[in-house]
Amino acid sequence: MLFNSFGFLFFYLPVVLGGYLLLSRWGPRRTAAWLTLASLFFYGYWDARYLPLLIASIVFNFWVARRMTASVAYRKGWLVFALSANLSLLGYYKYANFLLGQDWAIVLPVGISFFTFTQIAFLVDCYRGLAGEYRFVHYTLFVSYFPHLIAGPVLHHKEMMPQFDRRPQPNTTDFAVGLSIFVIGLGKKVLLADPISVLVGPVFAAGAQPQLIEAWIGALAYTFQLYFDFSGYSDMAIGLSRMFGVKLPLNFNSPYRAANISEFWRRWHMTLSRFLRDYLYVPLGGNRDGALRRYRNLMLTMLLGGLWHGAGWTFVVWGGLHGLYLVLHHGWQALAGKSAPRLLGRALTMLAVIAAWVVFRAPDLATAGDILQAMVGCNGLALPRGAAAYASYFHALDLHPLFTGIRWIDFGGAAVPVLLLAMALAFFAPNTQEIFCRYEPCIERIFHRDGWTWTPGRVWSAAMAWLFLGCLFSMNKVSEFLYFQF
Repeated sequence: MLFNSFGFLFFYLPVVLGGYLLLSRWGPRRTAAWLTLASLFFYGYWDARYLPLLIASIVFNFWVARRMTASVAYRKGWLVFALSANLSLLGYYKYANFLLGQDWAIVLPVGISFFTFTQIAFLVDCYRGLAGEYRFVHYTLFVSYFPHLIAGPVLHHKEMMPQFDRRPQPNTTDFAVGLSIFVIGLGKKVLLADPISVLVGPVFAAGAQPQLIEAWIGALAYTFQLYFDFSGYSDMAIGLSRMFGVKLPLNFNSPYRAANISEFWRRWHMTLSRFLRDYLYVPLGGNRDGALRRYRNLMLTMLLGGLWHGAGWTFVVWGGLHGLYLVLHHGWQALAGKSAPRLLGRALTMLAVIAAWVVFRAPDLATAGDILQAMVGCNGLALPRGAAAYASYFHALDLHPLFTGIRWIDFGGAAVPVLLLAMALAFFAPNTQEIFCRYEPCIERIFHRDGWTWTPGRVWSAAMAWLFLGCLFSMNKVSEFLYFQF
């Protein structure tokens, strides 16, 4: 079930919200149980075959956590056992095809990376003595909570468990703020990410051999499709959760405005960055043992972060590129003693991120190399050369007999204007959390510059209503979120 589907909007969400409001008068146990059942149904709706896998993972990890807290002497052994089991499960479903060949054709369960990483963090904190004793129903809800289950954010127990165990107090403010954030996220997905997706496929098709302008259009389209697709999902998750009086951690904070690559990773997929820092980079030694080991730890962290996104050399190279970017950034700061001017830093960071996204999106390294070559002009300037892959997306026109053999793209649809709008919004407009900063929509506190702050009133109500109607009329073809495949 997709957030951007009529079934979710007009059946699942009203039923779950109505049940929550009805049960809230009897305290947190009943509402937690109701949300748990609703979350398990939500997951099983995708493919009921993998619901037992999710339940078994939850039961196993909760049992191990209880053993760890009950037996301090064997705590490390229990941790190694549980980590091995979790990583083996993740490795089988996510990397068996990559390591053993596509003949295995193992289907990746939706959300397995997110619910596995969430539980690994919980187990490590149990080992460190940082996780307390929790009821099974609250733990199950923590892992399976439907707003985050499929594509994040990666939750942390100390932020979520107290909220699930708190007496529910439904109120109109939470509902109005949550619904408005959800609608904005839906608009990002339906009105921005989906329309520009048609510019991506032809350029990244194997053997497409794009030329300069079309390569840049394809690269930019994917850069902003991915951003608005994933940040749209994260906004919807935050909005949905807020309707139930629960705050989720922030996952995006205008990452394309970052002035350097370190800042980019503090703004992009923030909960994954936090997980990689706290449970991989720091245990490896972080920056405690000198510059060389710090650079090694950065590279290892980003390589594994790339591999987390998918089983393929493109993801490994993407992680390696970001590891290299971070090493160069920290090396430059150590030598120069300061960062580049902010405007120059933003431009360089954006170029580096776009180049890495090309590798991330490409079906193989050869295609990625061909697109990157085209972006620096190695494949010529003509637009395009009549590749068959473009026929289903663009209407080609021969403008003059002198141009025989050269075909020009007719961007008759709204894709390119929408791309330009998406770029302007990402670079200059306040983000969702800034707009709603007065109501603290997420766990982190966001400060906002003057203007464009949401307040209850007719203007904002009308704007949200029109935006929601625009989304409904544009949902003629429901599309999955890009991060479902990771």
